[in-house]
Amino acid sequence: MTLQDLPGKYTVIGSNQDAAETPYKGTLTLELDATNRIKAQWHIQNEQYQLGTGFFKDNVLVINFNYIGENKAVFKGVVVYKCLSKDILDGFWSEKHGNPAYLGAERCFRVTNRKEVLN
Repeated sequence: MTLQDLPGKYTVIGSNQDAAETPYKGTLTLELDATNRIKAQWHIQNEQYQLGTGFFKDNVLVINFNYIGENKAVFKGVVVYKCLSKDILDGFWSEKHGNPAYLGAERCFRVTNRKEVLN
């Protein structure tokens, strides 16, 4: 798999870092910038936007992300995806001030038509 295989839109199914039993759905859009760095945008549960930048090596995608949460506080974290194929990403993530006893988890599936987007 190459860096150029990653751009596109993915459906996301995940669980939060605070409790592995809290599922969520959304979308992830990956693009390459002019310097071939990954630009990421998540749209979670039709209510939260997250942005990130990252890099790719040996079928591993690492993205530092941030978003504005409650009381307009900025939350930061990192997500690591193992690229199982060009259409499936399997990852885990952690926020800077999240519960260290848990990792969040995400599985992303490339959207090949509009009907596949889960929200």
